[in-house]
Amino acid sequence: METAVSKTEFRNAMARVCAPVNVITTNGPAGRGGFTATAMCSVTDEPPTLLVCMNSRSAQSGLFVENRRFCVNVLTQEHKDLAGYFAGHQSDMEARYAAAEWINLSSGNQALADAIVSFDCRLVEARLVGTHNIFIGEVVDIRSRKDGHALLYFDRNYVHVPTQTGSFGG
Repeated sequence: METAVSKTEFRNAMARVCAPVNVITTNGPAGRGGFTATAMCSVTDEPPTLLVCMNSRSAQSGLFVENRRFCVNVLTQEHKDLAGYFAGHQSDMEARYAAAEWINLSSGNQALADAIVSFDCRLVEARLVGTHNIFIGEVVDIRSRKDGHALLYFDRNYVHVPTQTGSFGG
């Protein structure tokens, strides 16, 4: 019989997985919201779809479901403070948004003006798994820039990966 992995063991192992830091925003009839997440990935490119995970106990969870849209903003290394604000270190939503410049998208969402890339999504499915909602979104628009380095999270810290030149295996 297999033994279950403990919550602590799983969290410690996941801390060893490097991930980009994102601010996930929503704006719509239910209001404006946002949170910091590393749990984001592509699902498929036909149609372009991605997923994000959010704690279902968050006061904002229903807001994202009701608005039926969200925007994934991939942060740069210069956004460490913004990541902290949206992670809950600043509870007032207006203060979170006041900490950066935002662009209004045709969907009604707001994108971080200087994000490396922003994926504007229409929520197509929300599914509860354990303690988290998995939001699956069809990408309806993309804003990106050529410069900047992604803010990464590894071993419970922000890390810098130097730019590499050349090719692998050299």
